[in-house]
Amino acid sequence: MKYSYKELKLMYERISPFEFKDKLIDLAKYSADKNNKNILDAGRGNPNWTAASPREAFFTFGQFAVNETRLTWDLGDLAGMSRKSGITKRFYKYIEENSSMPGINLLKNIIDYGINNLKFDGDEFIYELTDAIIGDNYPFPDRMLPHIEKIVHDYLLKEMKYDTNKGGKLNIFAVEGATAAMCYIFDSLISNELLKYGDKIAIMTPIFTPYLEIPHLPKYNFDVVYINADEVDENGIHTWQYSKKELDKLRDKSISTLFLVNPNNPASIAMDESTFNNIIDVVKNYNKDLMIISDDVYGTFVPEFTSLMAKLPYNTLGVYSYSKYFGATGWRLGTLALHENNVFDKRISELSDELKNSVNSRYKDMRLNPSSISFMDRIVADSRLVSLNHTAGLSTPQQVQMAFFSAFALIDKEDSYKALNIDICNSRKKLLFKGLDLELEENKNDAAYYYQFDIENWARIYNGEEFVRFLKSNYELLDILYKLANNYSIVLLSGHGFAGPTWSVRVSLANLESEAYYKIGQALKEILTSYVEEWKQYMQIPAHI
Repeated sequence: MKYSYKELKLMYERISPFEFKDKLIDLAKYSADKNNKNILDAGRGNPNWTAASPREAFFTFGQFAVNETRLTWDLGDLAGMSRKSGITKRFYKYIEENSSMPGINLLKNIIDYGINNLKFDGDEFIYELTDAIIGDNYPFPDRMLPHIEKIVHDYLLKEMKYDTNKGGKLNIFAVEGATAAMCYIFDSLISNELLKYGDKIAIMTPIFTPYLEIPHLPKYNFDVVYINADEVDENGIHTWQYSKKELDKLRDKSISTLFLVNPNNPASIAMDESTFNNIIDVVKNYNKDLMIISDDVYGTFVPEFTSLMAKLPYNTLGVYSYSKYFGATGWRLGTLALHENNVFDKRISELSDELKNSVNSRYKDMRLNPSSISFMDRIVADSRLVSLNHTAGLSTPQQVQMAFFSAFALIDKEDSYKALNIDICNSRKKLLFKGLDLELEENKNDAAYYYQFDIENWARIYNGEEFVRFLKSNYELLDILYKLANNYSIVLLSGHGFAGPTWSVRVSLANLESEAYYKIGQALKEILTSYVEEWKQYMQIPAHI
């Protein structure tokens, strides 16, 4: 469908940027068909790579598991359930007899890792995985299967730098991706009176759009304080870090909860030590009971990434998704992680007797003493409206794939897979900058999964304040998004929809072939150059200047 500029303007900034993107895609498709081009949709962050090896190991192990079910009962299409006794011996025999199966060596290494490195009992470990991949039992424990939790636990310690020495025992809830985690967290905070309708919360921006939209839903209607990434370098270019002045907003004790994505989205830059230290200072000295939710989905794309949860384990609930790093958005794999000693449980214990009785009535069918139920277990129960707690938990085959992804990364001592991911993203960003004819400076905190291009900032640096005034007086960002879709069949998102600068665009560096990013850079440059030329004519500036 070919939308007119006028039609798009009626929708722009009135609907979610992801919904608006679909309208741009329709326009870009129309343009592509008309001009015999391919559409370049850099609007969504679904990666165009997948982790093949752990998937091969997963499916080969699935065949072993099916064989195991037939050993107990085999009526052709109908089989029994696997049995634990002797399963280790049978597994290694299967490995020996099927040496040419895809992923067989990694599969053996994963099992060896569990038995030799993590000291698992072979029969217990392999039986858990076998029964889980068949999916013939409800998840038990509902929060996460025990051997799988241990593997995922160690993966999160490796990649997120969660610190059990500092924070104590860590419990993990396997969930249907980070998006499910967001829903569960908001609802459980409300259900446990940790957040109330209209409460004041803080959000660090720019940020993934749903974090901006959910707090304003009628059921929440939170009073939101925005902590903006306002710092720039000596050249006036955004560093996407947070000044002390912005972070000092958190000194307000009426702000009970802080939501953040690190590395942020769409700037894709991880917090530096200065930002960390200023947050730590505010929490330790001014707002000790601040509840922090840190979504770290892009952390694995930063070589030495550390989650805020490693710095403030008592205050922080960690969210992680396997979607991007392993190319697994369709698997819906994510985790919630929380140390047993945490501020969420403390705040629940300090509720007034009236509120405590009200909250306890929600969980009274779970335990004789519902006050003893931890916040993490309450999230698990809330995920199934409490009454269905006995059927809670991520599907067991999903948990096995999560374990295989995690073990694959743990076994990879050289971080070869990580290096591939990082190289793909960084090489694409270089091509984008080459197309833009801009110099790219290295940044150790850059995940390079997205790039947020602040066009107003670019205009000011390269052409001065007069040009900025001309641009803003005669155009709006929608004009650029429209021209990209209509003239070049390119789709980008507005950065403003992520609470970023009004004149910024988000380019996903993950989901297109590498050469596409040079074309996107060139298209942006051509559009911006046309504005500059128009301005020079308006100002009667010689073209060569």
